[in-house]
Amino acid sequence: MTAQTGTQSIDRAAQLLVHVVESVEPPSVGELSERTGLPKSTTSRLVGALERQGLVQRDAARGSLRAGPVLQRFARRETGEADLVELAADALDHLAAASGETVNLGVATPHAVEQLDQRDSRHILGSTNWVGRSVPPHGSALGKVFYAYGTLPLPREPLEPLAPRTIIEPQALERDLETVRARGYATAVEELEPGLWAVAAPVRDARGGVVAALSISGPTVRLHGDLLDDLGRLCRREADVLSTRLGYDDLKRGAA
Repeated sequence: MTAQTGTQSIDRAAQLLVHVVESVEPPSVGELSERTGLPKSTTSRLVGALERQGLVQRDAARGSLRAGPVLQRFARRETGEADLVELAADALDHLAAASGETVNLGVATPHAVEQLDQRDSRHILGSTNWVGRSVPPHGSALGKVFYAYGTLPLPREPLEPLAPRTIIEPQALERDLETVRARGYATAVEELEPGLWAVAAPVRDARGGVVAALSISGPTVRLHGDLLDDLGRLCRREADVLSTRLGYDDLKRGAA
């Protein structure tokens, strides 16, 4: 293999990795081939190399690809905590038991929200594995949390709608974020995709920065009455407990 050929292979593999990480829905090898214009055989070979290094992983049932364990471990380290997933386990368990819905721990990446851990819904409808998936911030309750507290920079231009109810105008998004900061949790109803709702609350580290968020999500067929607000407050309480475990002391910071 010549130096030029080797460099080309690295560039192509990096291109495929970016597509996997930034895709809203986990792509297949065939879809990656179509997006990049690479032959399917070349795409399959390069994806195999990425799999062997733990940079991507394949869903055995669907054949789709998502971020691998190496990238997931890196995302955890980016929070500044030794093992955020381990520390969040009790909070995820409590939220899952109380709500019966899907519960996630998420962190912000430069252009998306990554799900690090999950507790599945006790229902068949609404049980989706979000771990390792990238979600656009402007369509998710998790993303609103990261926008509201400055973990992610606010978009300056109108965003592409993900579902009919997605908030896409920066001014409208900012008004929504004011509500998030006032009540301490975010909500999203049919903004990421039709039929899906979610609530999320911020998790802070010892310095007070929002390094992660906890979320509860489910289908709108089970959305009734004051459920969003009830689960939002529940999510906020568990996020506060987890923040304390990470060294955050609201009383001391307030006194200072």
